[in-house]
Amino acid sequence: MTRELTPFEHLVAEHLCDGLSNAAVARATAHSEKVIENTVSRMARAFGIKSDGDTNIRVLLALAYRAHFGDGSFDKLSIDCSHSKVGPDGKKYCDKHLD
Repeated sequence: MTRELTPFEHLVAEHLCDGLSNAAVARATAHSEKVIENTVSRMARAFGIKSDGDTNIRVLLALAYRAHFGDGSFDKLSIDCSHSKVGPDGKKYCDKHLD
């Protein structure tokens, strides 16, 4: 990453990781779609993701965000992270994506 993300960028990225469209993120954050589009573009630059006709920036951004900040989206989908293990207490955890 070329810089730290702002709290709003973290919020938008988390919504992207949940699979929300720009319109849905705009509604959830009470901002315009244009603000969300600009935020996505700024975050892509922060991660060094470049746009071209064959690349879906939102997908790469969500992957980069999850790789860097964790896989909280798995919790919402009830899908285990590929690093999940079962602890001695019987609960699943991921030792690579700790909060």
